[in-house]
Amino acid sequence: MFVVIETGGKQYKVAEGDSIKIEKLSGDYKKGDVVTFDKVLLSDNGTETTIGAPYIAGAKVQAEIVDISRYPKVNVVKYKAKSNYVKLRGHRQPYMKIKIAKI
Repeated sequence: MFVVIETGGKQYKVAEGDSIKIEKLSGDYKKGDVVTFDKVLLSDNGTETTIGAPYIAGAKVQAEIVDISRYPKVNVVKYKAKSNYVKLRGHRQPYMKIKIAKI
């Protein structure tokens, strides 16, 4: 059985026991907290497929937060030749690693 959920403007295909990295959720969450996703777009159990319009009513996915961290630094460089112009900016995007507990 698998479902497609929406969070952080992205869609993820998940099944029970899967671990995925998602955009950091707003709010005060810490490791071990249980998060519920109610934006379920599609559900498939092997014989029957349910498609939401846009979401499936009453469908929920529970997940446990395994880790809250940030991706490696991405450097953004602006450079113009022959004018002594260089700007260097760095960015680390935060993420949450979750494990799907119950569909």
